[in-house]
Amino acid sequence: MTRIGLLSDTHSYLDHTVFSHFDTCDEIWHAGDVGALAVAEQLRAFRPLRIVSGNIDQVSAELPLDQRFVLEGLTIWMTHIGGSPPKYNPVVRPVLRTKPPDLFICGHSHILKITRDPTMNNLIFMNPGAAGKTGFHLMRTAVRFSLDSGKVLDMQVIELGKK
Repeated sequence: MTRIGLLSDTHSYLDHTVFSHFDTCDEIWHAGDVGALAVAEQLRAFRPLRIVSGNIDQVSAELPLDQRFVLEGLTIWMTHIGGSPPKYNPVVRPVLRTKPPDLFICGHSHILKITRDPTMNNLIFMNPGAAGKTGFHLMRTAVRFSLDSGKVLDMQVIELGKK
């Protein structure tokens, strides 16, 4: 079993309560718009970090455009601008049709959404909302969950407070 702490759209602001919320997590995932690299460095010093660049970030080896990997028997694809079921980003949609992951994670919209998409091989779509203070969202959010032998378990939405 692997415990995951997921956040996105920090926009250079890292609420230090994430460290207590993610203290039982094995890995932290950040779905883009990290902003200042100091945020990524703090998260990486705390737990192993999987991160992608967002539209405010510069794509680099440290912040790749997307990540596709297998963990606990699940194929995961994380990118920043992915759209939302059924209206996926036009760049993402054909890849989802030909090589659908089990878990598709994106950020960008600042809208918390977790759902299954029966039109894309029943993949689980996850957007953790925005953990930072920049944007139109009212509540800052993150997500915590477990992966175990091909299953996503113990899904929890964490409200970090109003922005």
